[in-house]
Amino acid sequence: MANDVKLGLKENWYQFFLLVLINAFVGGMVGLERSILPQIAEKEFAIAAKTAILSFIVVFGIVKAITNYYTGTLANRFGRKNLLIAGWMVGIPIPFILMYAPNWNWVIAANILLGINQGLAWSSTVVMKIDLVGEKQRGFAMGLNEFAGYLAVAIVAFLTGWIASEYEVRPYPFYIGIVLVALGLSGSIFLIKDTRHHVAKESASNNVPKLKNVFWDTTWRDKNLGSVTQAGLINNLNDGMAWGIFPILLASKGFSIEQIGIITAVYPAVWGIGQLFTGKMADTFCKKNMLYTGMLLQAIALIALVWANSMSSYVLLSAVLGWGTAMVYPTFLATVAENTNPQDRAKSIGIFRLWRDLGYAIGAILTGIIADLLSINSAIIFIGILTFISALIIYVRMKCRVDGTIKMLG
Repeated sequence: MANDVKLGLKENWYQFFLLVLINAFVGGMVGLERSILPQIAEKEFAIAAKTAILSFIVVFGIVKAITNYYTGTLANRFGRKNLLIAGWMVGIPIPFILMYAPNWNWVIAANILLGINQGLAWSSTVVMKIDLVGEKQRGFAMGLNEFAGYLAVAIVAFLTGWIASEYEVRPYPFYIGIVLVALGLSGSIFLIKDTRHHVAKESASNNVPKLKNVFWDTTWRDKNLGSVTQAGLINNLNDGMAWGIFPILLASKGFSIEQIGIITAVYPAVWGIGQLFTGKMADTFCKKNMLYTGMLLQAIALIALVWANSMSSYVLLSAVLGWGTAMVYPTFLATVAENTNPQDRAKSIGIFRLWRDLGYAIGAILTGIIADLLSINSAIIFIGILTFISALIIYVRMKCRVDGTIKMLG
């Protein structure tokens, strides 16, 4: 069967398009919470401490990270499609819990399910797209994947913020979630095909050696994979801060819920749309330089946020932060795929995503503690400095792979 399979975006465009669409529904599930959940915590449940409010991100990040790991480990055994369907099955109760949660513990429970949903569904679509396209267009493939996911985050974040400002914060914004689950689950069951034969096809011609210890090589020991993994953790660490702290920071400066919805939507919108371009760039330019520049831009934008006051300055800095993230996000996954054998790839991507999404939890905890003990501005500066250090690690440690070989580029 593998002999009849062809690799490439053009050759598999229909399945690829369906996976992009499914991933948009996956991203939309995160967008449900993006702009209004911290306000629900304060207004409906009278939770004031930043560490308590950010608890939903901590839980989400840890659960998603662990699920990513097991998705990668189990992908070859159970099949990508089966894990994708399982992810959507877990997602069914989420919008209903968020609508009717009588206390904050129910919201935490919804985020446990959301973490499992995202880990299973998003990881599966990532690996399946890489399986389909082969070696030449991985960056572009990941750009399209992450574009769909994060543009959906932005659109749903804006819509929930608008609906909440026009009506109430519950239950109306979460009706969107019911539609997302219905479309995602039905599409995964009836339209998506598994990609195990594409893996067998590429394995026959791939010359990247298998890793000796997939976990430790991906985590740190391999210079390229380790550089990507630490940057992924720091990237999501600052995204966890942006998710939880931005709405609180903007509310404290007197912005309306509708303005907060716009500002918090700009960052993932630029992040999402930008990946249409940066994914293709990752297939053309040195991935090391893409990653270094993207992390550096994020650091600059985060530190500059401390001195912002106007709506326009927040929108601009959110856009810069989004572009920096767009430069690194598809490049992360394309680099992991480039530096692993097809038989190791799903597991290595799962390990990378384990550490990357633990960044959500670490960022939320650090941000909450620093914000409560010192100030929100202190938390933002600290996260910005960590992001700058991550950029330096990439610059010093990473090398570029060109035509199957590795060489150092400035």
